[in-house]
Amino acid sequence: MVDRITDRLARVRERIAQAAERAGRRATDITLITVTKTFAAAMVQQAVDAGALALGENKVQEAAEKAPKIVAAADVQWHLIGHLQSNKAKLAVQTFDVIHTLDSSALAQRLDRLAGEEQRRPVVLVQVDLGKEPTKSGADEMALSEIVQTLDACAHLQFKGLMTLPPFFDEAEKLRPYFRRLRALLEELNRQRPAAPQLTELSMGMSHDFEVAIEEGATMVRVGSAIMGERQP
Repeated sequence: MVDRITDRLARVRERIAQAAERAGRRATDITLITVTKTFAAAMVQQAVDAGALALGENKVQEAAEKAPKIVAAADVQWHLIGHLQSNKAKLAVQTFDVIHTLDSSALAQRLDRLAGEEQRRPVVLVQVDLGKEPTKSGADEMALSEIVQTLDACAHLQFKGLMTLPPFFDEAEKLRPYFRRLRALLEELNRQRPAAPQLTELSMGMSHDFEVAIEEGATMVRVGSAIMGERQP
């Protein structure tokens, strides 16, 4: 199993490098997040041993239980890529280094207060709802400006960019407009904040479409099954 994870991880990295080259970018500018949700800590440890040091989890409690069990020679970064309920905000701040799914000013203020209490400075991204699917979370584009203003006033959060979870299509090419739109939103925000730190992160793309996402500017891709294998129930 370790060898298979090692081989799959190497193959994904190769595909990332090829997509980056096509886009005139450097593969080193793209963070590969290995999505380990539903996998037991023993399998997550195998992925870490294979060199996966950025781990993505959907559920706060699940990650909090796994994290203490993982041993690594280098620092492991934990990324929250699932919806964050406000009642789990404290545990999320304690557990995660990067929170991809901030979607409201109220949640930003809560996370900022808790991060101050915990003496933590997590990186946060705003999840933008581009697909308008009722089963998925995210901020509406029209609310983005207000959330950004709130985040710029937060002392304990490192606001770095945007994330999206578009609709699923079998053909990855159909996802390109969503990725292109998220990049356009980031560029628009940066034009509006010349005196503030520029936003640099675009979290978009998963196992079946990360190459298209990279071609459209992704700096973080969230890859699960292509590395870990079929997800366990």
